[in-house]
Amino acid sequence: MGRGCKYGQRGSGVKQEAERPNFTAGTAHILEGMGTLVVIFVLALSVAASALDNGLMRTPPMGWLAWERYRCDIDCDNDPKNCISEGLFRDMADRLAEDGWRELGYVYINIDDCWSSMQRDAQGRLQPDPHRFPGGIPKLARYLHDRGLKLGIYGDLGTHTCGGYPGTTLDKIQTDAQTFADWGIDMLKLDGCYSNATEQEQGYPLMSKALNATGRPIGYSCSWPAYQGGLPPRDKRRLTMAVNYTQLGEICNLWRNYGDIQDSWDSVLNIVDWFSTNQDILQPAAGPGRWNDPDMLVIGDFGLSLDQSRSQMALWAIMAAPLFMSNDLRTLNSEARTILQNKAAIAVSQDPMGVQGRRLLKEKFGIEVFWRPLSNSASALVFFSRRSDMPYRYTTSLGELNYTAGTYKVFDVFSEKLLSPLSDSTPFTVSINPSGVVMWHVSPITHLGQAPHARGGEYPNVRGKYRVSSWRSRSGGADPPSAL
Repeated sequence: MGRGCKYGQRGSGVKQEAERPNFTAGTAHILEGMGTLVVIFVLALSVAASALDNGLMRTPPMGWLAWERYRCDIDCDNDPKNCISEGLFRDMADRLAEDGWRELGYVYINIDDCWSSMQRDAQGRLQPDPHRFPGGIPKLARYLHDRGLKLGIYGDLGTHTCGGYPGTTLDKIQTDAQTFADWGIDMLKLDGCYSNATEQEQGYPLMSKALNATGRPIGYSCSWPAYQGGLPPRDKRRLTMAVNYTQLGEICNLWRNYGDIQDSWDSVLNIVDWFSTNQDILQPAAGPGRWNDPDMLVIGDFGLSLDQSRSQMALWAIMAAPLFMSNDLRTLNSEARTILQNKAAIAVSQDPMGVQGRRLLKEKFGIEVFWRPLSNSASALVFFSRRSDMPYRYTTSLGELNYTAGTYKVFDVFSEKLLSPLSDSTPFTVSINPSGVVMWHVSPITHLGQAPHARGGEYPNVRGKYRVSSWRSRSGGADPPSAL
């Protein structure tokens, strides 16, 4: 769940969820001039942000997470296949182990809210609901470990979880960290409902130290920035209890910056907009062992079309985002499985250099271009359409995207085809479906200068962080086609 409190009611038997600020996607600061925006950006790769020293999650973690699809369904009498119970997590573990997911890197099965009893045990420790988890969490962890998988669990730094279950107050941090280690937990997601800014400022670092002190490697996901607006204060004099991404990289392996994803295209777009608008702040914070988390993949649920599903997969891979599916793996359709198991997209996501991508261009006519540097002088490009009318034929060249002179090998990620080699000066046209993407893996065959990403992941000095253009400005004044 969580990465922030859920909206609305979490199901019968629990108190109404705590509410958190409803962050809306900001609007990019756009200045127009002569039909084309020209803003030069500099990538701050030199920003020092040492990762949490637990050696974990050197590439974005992958797996399955219960929240978006199953929420707080605790009605096991009437909905036994879908309620939050050990049966659900065993089923999903079986699917990861038997259907080819584990071999691709999807190894985490993450329990979210509503798993625990409403009371701690006599020793003050958290305990699972005895009816829904009769075997206990250690037995479930062994079941996953026997299948080469890892178990994640949910906690909340507050008096209660967002769903009203026992939380982890400051005096319980060491107890709960040790309990999770004793159970064989491999990842903790720590939410922040029912706590204030001062408690969060103390508690999130304390939990990081407590997890490390157990001696068990436990990946640590923090919701702290989401409760502080996701961004540092604009007034640098007001640094108390504000988001500090350097500190986050030192105490957390990943963190939720923004509100919870919903099973809708609008929700996906809001997240992409917020991350793109604030990429100058967010991008330098990410790297091996420390990741921005835009939330779960909702591919295979009910709200996204096939093209929109490809778009989420491509954009999450470009953003170096954790890939946690939240769907029903038992009934997943073949189209969703093909997208989620796309080896080329996963390779982009899991690139060991660990540099987060960013939006390079934002065209006036609804096309955006994203770019991510990869190892071995390769890169990934995503051409993304926000249009809703029909496929759009977008023409550009690698040179226009500021690739250096040379010849490049291009692999189309979703068609799984190797295209003809491209020189930097050769115009090409991609046809992008409405709300869809074309995603390329690009690598130099020969180049006359230095590849744009050969120097430790630098971004090209593109003419604009955003380019607001019109057909006239791009075509020497010719009238646009009636439909492209």
